[in-house]
Amino acid sequence: MRADMSVSALLSTTDARTQESVVVQKLIAAGRLKESDVARAQRLLAESGDGTMSSLLVRLGLLAERDLIEAWAEVLPAARFDPTSAPPAAPEGIDLLPLRFQKAHRVAVLGADPEHIHVLIADPADPYPLQAIALATRRSVVPILALGNEIEDLLERWYGTGRSALGSIVETMGRENADGDTGDIEHLRDLASEAPVIRLVNLLIQRAVEQRASDIHIEPFEDHLTVRYRVDGLLRQVEAPPARLAAAVISRIKILARLNIAERRLPQDGRLMVRIAGKALDVRVSCMPTSFGESVVLRLLDRESIQFDFGALGFVPPALDGFLQALDRPNGIVLVTGPTGSGKTTTLYTALSRLNRPERKIITVEDPVEYQLDGINQIQVKPSIGLDFAQALRSIVRQDPDVIMVGEMRDLETCRIAIQSALTGHLVLSTLHTNSAAAAITRLQDMGVEDYLLASTVHGILAQRLVRRLDPAACETYQAPEDVVETFQLRRFSNTGPVLLRRPRKDLDPTASVYRGRMTVLEYLPLTDAIRSLILRRTDAVTIEHAARQAGMRTLFEDGLVKALAGETTIEEVLRVTQES
Repeated sequence: MRADMSVSALLSTTDARTQESVVVQKLIAAGRLKESDVARAQRLLAESGDGTMSSLLVRLGLLAERDLIEAWAEVLPAARFDPTSAPPAAPEGIDLLPLRFQKAHRVAVLGADPEHIHVLIADPADPYPLQAIALATRRSVVPILALGNEIEDLLERWYGTGRSALGSIVETMGRENADGDTGDIEHLRDLASEAPVIRLVNLLIQRAVEQRASDIHIEPFEDHLTVRYRVDGLLRQVEAPPARLAAAVISRIKILARLNIAERRLPQDGRLMVRIAGKALDVRVSCMPTSFGESVVLRLLDRESIQFDFGALGFVPPALDGFLQALDRPNGIVLVTGPTGSGKTTTLYTALSRLNRPERKIITVEDPVEYQLDGINQIQVKPSIGLDFAQALRSIVRQDPDVIMVGEMRDLETCRIAIQSALTGHLVLSTLHTNSAAAAITRLQDMGVEDYLLASTVHGILAQRLVRRLDPAACETYQAPEDVVETFQLRRFSNTGPVLLRRPRKDLDPTASVYRGRMTVLEYLPLTDAIRSLILRRTDAVTIEHAARQAGMRTLFEDGLVKALAGETTIEEVLRVTQES
């Protein structure tokens, strides 16, 4: 906390409005805000005359409050509040402002001395609260920027009953409203449409977005409801509503996804569009019956944040060069392999974005279609009406495409149609679920694909995993111990001199995450003449991989070590994902 910052620049309404304009322009330049949204907010603000532009943008869901506060931190001489550093109870001697005033204006007194008073603020564009505090206390106000929910949680912890925002919503519902007959569909429908349940579901999704979660898992058990967010590939448990509200929460999600709330015996899939914290999210919903109710998983797809760029995904030479050469071929098959959640679909979308040109016709068949790509014909399979991968592929080849993308090679019929398409002059992209690039060859052979067809149509196989990317601000460089260098043979990838790695800074809170986002580690297996010869002899995957490594292929584990030496991840993370010792 910087105690020497003056609030004089904020005490003037004119200055506050000028600074707000600078903040808005920063957000537009950073792509966090659209000019059309600003124009809309200006019209509404002119009509109502209440509040500030920035607070209105947040209330309308056009801007994430976290993005707003970070932009203000760049413009103002003010520190950013760290909730983990706040004292568990209100410090002595700072009961200087009525609690009602602090709640109404979303401010909180964090500390004071004879000359200064440190105040958390959520809306720096509104100078009135700081003017009033300075006048009432006759002290210089030191502003500290915080999110509105951070201030509300702090005030509740210090002066209230200790309930969180979620707990406060649950309290307003009352037990009599939630403890109805959960078998009564009309009662459930009414309950799911009430304001507290709507706020509860919105809060669960909003918190997931704030924590950069890719999935929300809502799981009912005998005496409790569990909510978990998947952040950077790992699940973390978060605060959940009580078990008595499970049916209402799940029914609300099913209504939003246009699913049948009366059907609880069969799995259901749906999707919905929401705008949370300034982000337009496409949410895929999956409901599955379990012993104690329906388990619901929401996959959050942020179309604005996805980057279809090989460099941003972590692709580097020589694997990148070989993969791009295969994509430049006019025909043949290029495969991407890996387990579920390893980023295969994103890699294929990135490849399609590179291939997408006016002179090429591209058709995809997917289950499901995750992102809409402009200029590409995308087909959603519907097995319930007979439109599976094989049936769609038969129709696709009559559409005169240049490039075909098949979501997954699931059966022999799909494989044979894809191979026939490659033989007749099409470039085919697809995925398989195998642990390595070489294992994809034996998997296709086991499915019944003839060896000579594999050898003549497949040009390259890419295997990949996702590792968490280190946050540069939370890490420090250190010299790797000699036993680590020897165990992992790091000298192979390092220039002369000490071998340097990165690790979390020792002064950080042990519970804080040192990772932010994920990147790809990969291996690319080109089908050279030598590899094709091994395929025709039905050689096992181990022998094929050995031959590819002799020819220069870098394995998943080795690619991960290279990225650890570059300071982008850690060896522990590479070991976790590749499971090599």
